[in-house]
Amino acid sequence: MTATRAAVLRGHDRAFAVEDVELGPLRPDEILVRIAGVGLCHTDMMPRDPGVAARLGPVVLGHEGSGVVEQVGSAVTRIQVGDHVLLSFDSCGWCATCLRGAPAYCTEFSQRNMTGRRTDGTHGATDRDGAPLAVRWFGQSSFAGHAVATERNAVVVDRELPLELLGPLGCGLQTGAGAVLNEMAPSTGQSIAVFGAGAVGLAAVMAAKIAGAADIVVVDLVPGRLDLALELGATRTVLGDTDDVLARIVNGGPGVDFTLDTTGVPGVMRTAVACLARPGKAVLVGVGSKEVSVPPAMLAGRTLTFSLEGNSVPQLFLPRLLRFWERGLFPFEKLVRTYSLDDINQAESDAIAGTTVKPVLLPA
Repeated sequence: MTATRAAVLRGHDRAFAVEDVELGPLRPDEILVRIAGVGLCHTDMMPRDPGVAARLGPVVLGHEGSGVVEQVGSAVTRIQVGDHVLLSFDSCGWCATCLRGAPAYCTEFSQRNMTGRRTDGTHGATDRDGAPLAVRWFGQSSFAGHAVATERNAVVVDRELPLELLGPLGCGLQTGAGAVLNEMAPSTGQSIAVFGAGAVGLAAVMAAKIAGAADIVVVDLVPGRLDLALELGATRTVLGDTDDVLARIVNGGPGVDFTLDTTGVPGVMRTAVACLARPGKAVLVGVGSKEVSVPPAMLAGRTLTFSLEGNSVPQLFLPRLLRFWERGLFPFEKLVRTYSLDDINQAESDAIAGTTVKPVLLPA
C-alpha cells in the first residue's frame, strides 16, 4: 500500500480536488512510479462529458506521466527500481495487433486505457474514506504523486534528461509526431496541412520538418499559435476564420499530399479531405463524438483514417523523439508551461483558453 496525493475528479462539472489517496499493493506485472511531471492532455478532458464521467466514477486522470520507479512487481524483468521512465498507453502485448507491432490498436485498448480500471474491473486505490477510486486511466492515472503502471506502458530513459518535462512525449507529442512519421511517412519534398496548432498539431509540424516536407501549412484561429508554428517549421499559416481557407491552403495548386486534423470539428475535418491532392491522405486525431460527412466522390484517390497514438510503439518511438530533441530538431519544451499539482484547475482553464499550449503539472 502506498499513500500519496492525487487530483481527483468526482463529477463532470466539478473542479479537481487534490486529496490523500492510498494505492493498493502491486500486482506481479506492475510498477510504482514517483511522478516527476505529467502533461495535461485534451483527452484528460473527456470526463467533462457527463456520460464518460458517469461510467468512470471518481477518477484520477493523467496519462502523460514521467517519473522514477520506486517498486516493481515480482514478474517485472525489464525495469528496475531507480529507473527513470516515461509512461504511455497500455496494451496487452499478446493479441494479433500487438504482435504485429501496432499496440495502439490492441484488442484490449479501451479496457486498459479508457475505463480507469484494471482489466478485471478492480479500481486499484481508495480515498481517505476507504471508497474506491479509478486509478488506471491509460494504465497510469498520473495526476498524482505516485502512479501504478505496467511494464508494458513504461519506457526507460537516460537519467541525465530533464525528467519532469518529458511526460507529454507519452501521448500528445507522440500522437502528433507519430501521425506524420508513422502514419503518413511522407517523402522529402511532399506537402502537409495541419489543422489546429495545439501540442499535437505543433508536434506534427516539427515532425514534418524533420521528414523534409517542402510545404507545411498550419491552420488555427489564434495568431500567436500561428507565429509559434512558423518558429517550429511551418512554411505558411492560414487563419481558420477567413472566408477562403480552402483556397489559401491549396494556393493555386492541386492540393496537399497529407492533412492532419486535431480539432475534431466536422467542418474542419471535411476541409482536411477537400484540400487533398489525388492521391492524398487525411489523418484524423481529434478526440470527439461528432460525425464528419463526405460524399463518396470526394474520396476518389484519397484516403481518410483516424490514428490512435500516432500508430506508435512507445518503446521504439519515444527514444526516437528524444534523439531528435537532443539534436535540436524537436524542441517541444517551447510548448510547455509548468504548474504545481495544486494548480491543476488553473492549468485546465489555461489549456481550454489557449493561453498555454501544453501544461505540465509538477506534483512535488
